[in-house]
Amino acid sequence: MADPRIKQITIKTGVVKRLAKEKTVYKKEVTNEQNRLEKFKAQGADSHVISKQEEVIQECLMMVPDCQR
Repeated sequence: MADPRIKQITIKTGVVKRLAKEKTVYKKEVTNEQNRLEKFKAQGADSHVISKQEEVIQECLMMVPDCQR
């Protein structure tokens, strides 16, 4: 039978890897959404669409500190 300490370390390492991956994904998503917002502004999109896009960016930005903690 495996040592329970090794099992706990493996689990915790997996959690850290997952959170690091999530953080990178959220940062990429923020950049993609910001580029999308700039495209909307350049096209002269409706103000409602622009405000919703800004909300999406804010939600993505809120997830980055959660992953860091």
